[in-house]
Amino acid sequence: MAMFTLARLLHFQKTKYERNPIINLNYLTFIAVLQIPAAFMPLSVCSADCGPGFRKFLQERIAACCFDCIPCPQNEVSNETNVEKCVRCPEDQYVNSEQNQCIPKSVVFLAYEDPLGKTLASTALCFSAFTVLVLAVFVKLNDTPLVKANNQNLSYMLLISLMFCFLCPLLSNGHPSSATCILQQITFGVVFTVAISTVLAKTVTVLLAFIVIAPGRRMRFFMISRAPNYINAICTLIQIILCAIWPLISPPSIDIDAHSEYGQIIIVCNKVSVTVFYCVLGYHGSLALGSFIVAFLARNLPDTFNDVKLLTFSMLLFCSVWITFLSVYHSTKGKVMVVVEVFSIFSSSAGLLGCIFIPKCYINLFRPERNSLQKLWEKTSS
Repeated sequence: MAMFTLARLLHFQKTKYERNPIINLNYLTFIAVLQIPAAFMPLSVCSADCGPGFRKFLQERIAACCFDCIPCPQNEVSNETNVEKCVRCPEDQYVNSEQNQCIPKSVVFLAYEDPLGKTLASTALCFSAFTVLVLAVFVKLNDTPLVKANNQNLSYMLLISLMFCFLCPLLSNGHPSSATCILQQITFGVVFTVAISTVLAKTVTVLLAFIVIAPGRRMRFFMISRAPNYINAICTLIQIILCAIWPLISPPSIDIDAHSEYGQIIIVCNKVSVTVFYCVLGYHGSLALGSFIVAFLARNLPDTFNDVKLLTFSMLLFCSVWITFLSVYHSTKGKVMVVVEVFSIFSSSAGLLGCIFIPKCYINLFRPERNSLQKLWEKTSS
């Protein structure tokens, strides 16, 4: 409309000039005014262009040439001018700060190359090496009274199971796969069952050793037949059956979380069936509680067999760690959730190792005079 009016006015001035040349000065002045640069010419729209990262927002009852520019919604971009609709980024990409480009998200998992992954792997290897060192001390001094006092075979089995407990977190490092996710849970369930059932067997052994002091007791049969050793096998077999059922019902799988953290795709192992996972932990807790009860019943035994007090404290520590784990587990996500689980494994395993074996190693290495039959009889008689 504006251009049409300007053309009519120009035609009128030209006609006046042709009829009356005297006013050609006014006409030439009018033509000179029209030679204004294009940048200063009035626009035919009332709004500026919407650049990348923005979209047009048309207002009601206003001409189409008048619009507002608003930023694209979250996780949407526009890389052209005056677009009416922004485009949503794919699930594996996120929006840059200018909202004009989709950038691929970084894949995050607990990797060996990360400082956190290196720390956890180093900790697992150090604890395992220390456990092997303790086992070597017990094997070298296997004929001493202190090592024989509470079934040395069970002590060896407990140390070996604790070594594998410390190595379990290594399965959490690296890119998760379906095989490693299943192996994580099965290994965790079986290895910890072996450790706790061994503690239970050691506690029962100490208790029965004092119940069967008097000859002719019917309980002597259980000591002679080494019945406490079967506790470990039976408890472990039950856990193996439970862990074998787990993959058949709802096997652990890979969980890809693209929404919790901005710009990241978090890959972790998903236990799928929380009920089965709680059954595994509950079974561990029942064994620990059984060990605690048996140790409590044997609390008044002579100090020679001070394993009872150490076993009681180790089970109390074990239960405290995993009760705390359950309260924190559901409030964490991603790598933090894995770290919480790994820390619980380290804490409970180190508690068993420290409470049960460190005092004996101290006596064996630094107070060897106390590791003799004469000293044990003196303590018993006193």
